[in-house]
Amino acid sequence: MTPPDEHGGQTRTRLPGTDPYGGAPRRPARSSSRSLITVVGVVVLLIAAIAFANRTDRTRGTTPPSAKNNLPRSAPTAPTGTKPVTTTTGTIPSGFPHTQQGAESAAANYAVALGSAEMFNKARRDFILQSVMSPDRVTGAEAAMDKAYTPAFNQSLGIDAAGNAPSGSTFVSRTTPIGTKTTGYTDDSVTAEVWCSGLLGIAGEKSTSPVTNNWFTITMRLAWTAGDWKIVTNSQKAGPSPLPGDDRASSSGDMSKAVEEYGGFTYAR
Repeated sequence: MTPPDEHGGQTRTRLPGTDPYGGAPRRPARSSSRSLITVVGVVVLLIAAIAFANRTDRTRGTTPPSAKNNLPRSAPTAPTGTKPVTTTTGTIPSGFPHTQQGAESAAANYAVALGSAEMFNKARRDFILQSVMSPDRVTGAEAAMDKAYTPAFNQSLGIDAAGNAPSGSTFVSRTTPIGTKTTGYTDDSVTAEVWCSGLLGIAGEKSTSPVTNNWFTITMRLAWTAGDWKIVTNSQKAGPSPLPGDDRASSSGDMSKAVEEYGGFTYAR
């Protein structure tokens, strides 16, 4: 989950009274068996509709002329297949193409950096901001973030002023882009939105701030500066959020192991 940004977004922290990782119960079932049958039926119909829409005249290996105008078009969120960048600034991807797709890729990767656990450490946070922000906005961004990432805020999450979790625990803060879009584009300026899912909390047997997930959208205005896309302004709003599933919460050990073993990605539009 992305922490508070310079526009005043806030992080919600759940404080349970008992260890949430010790055999967490399933969420109550949300629907009856009839509802489940209805959902399955809808999925089956959807699959059948997609299969019918994509059906071609296999006997001739071509699409019947009468059906050509009815074929589904690529969704706007379909990946382009463009390869990720090969250069980085530290661990942050850089050197994005001077294109609309390049701007969306930059926004996705910058969202990951701004939602990382490194943002809770002053020195590492400043490095991230210097890497992703437009040079003329770095000083202001650092000042705004310093007001948001205070020792008191870290303490409310159960970590120290340097962003470290208590001994035997693992602090988790990760952002995963789900999709991107642009709402305005010129050769030197673009407004990009990144729909994200995030994780935030502490994985530990004695944690009072367990790892939870959240959904949010980050809006960035980027400018083409010194051969790369850089953030001029950014803001965050909640959602769109799907209906929670019935997954059983993992143990603190499994969560800590997953965070340590599963690395992140470089995102390309």
